[in-house]
Amino acid sequence: MTDTLQPAELTAALTPEAIVRVQEGVATSQNPAVRQCIAIDLAELSAIAQGTADRRVSGGIRRWVMRRFIKACFRVRIENPEHIPTEPNVLTANHLSHLDPFLLLAFCPPTPYYYILGDARTLYNKRWKRWLIGWAGGVIPLERWWKEEMAVMAAADNGRDDLKPLAAAIRDHVPNGSSIQQMRQIDQAVQALLARGDGVMLFPEGRLGEREGHMHPLRRGTVLYAMRSGVPIYPVAIIGTKILYFRKQITLRFGPAVHVPHQARPKRVAIDAALAELEQAFQALLPSHYQEPEGPQPLRHWLSHLFW
Repeated sequence: MTDTLQPAELTAALTPEAIVRVQEGVATSQNPAVRQCIAIDLAELSAIAQGTADRRVSGGIRRWVMRRFIKACFRVRIENPEHIPTEPNVLTANHLSHLDPFLLLAFCPPTPYYYILGDARTLYNKRWKRWLIGWAGGVIPLERWWKEEMAVMAAADNGRDDLKPLAAAIRDHVPNGSSIQQMRQIDQAVQALLARGDGVMLFPEGRLGEREGHMHPLRRGTVLYAMRSGVPIYPVAIIGTKILYFRKQITLRFGPAVHVPHQARPKRVAIDAALAELEQAFQALLPSHYQEPEGPQPLRHWLSHLFW
């Protein structure tokens, strides 16, 4: 599903940097290497849904590689390690940077083996990401319009003639996330993964957060996967990734499990109650008054671009 943006959000989304990001996103969507990665992932999902073992590297090896990679750039603090899950679950986190999935994979146990449910273009937009994730496996790709792309299309429809070619390219070349067949394929694969003892990692806001300590409203799919499978939801607050620089300290603050009712066909009342409980769990974990550490911020531009 795509987000519905309010007028103020549309205006805020149309910065020059955002327009450049949209241009890059459209190009990424048409990149043959990216399309190949997505096709491979979708084939893996079909195999999972049919009960066939998929291609993936050892969870221990994957964590070791990710941890070496992350610790070479940042310092990471783990809080409440007693809440780190060791059972099949839906692991949920706030989302401030495209570093976040690599960070979680680096510091979560190799068992259960986590599959990342995330935006395909931001996972595969750079060559090093395609290599690393292609080697590791474990990706559930989502294809959808970004909020910046919706802002461009809305502006073009409301008189911004300079944006009409870009808006047309979005509509022609970027999947909008409404494919029922693909969403059913993802849903079947997620149920199969959780049933065989794996975990699913997702970011319930559905987009990047605007600032530390704040989350957008959570999407319903977050609790639907857990309710249909009968597994708990574990929240983890990621603190410090909105601005990245060399050797910055980042915190992963784990919270206790949120247990939701096991329902094959979840009712709306139960879904809303589970979402409210998960939102409360995140509010208890997120910092109320985050402040960036004082001092120099070495390699800020390079690291921000690296994890874009």
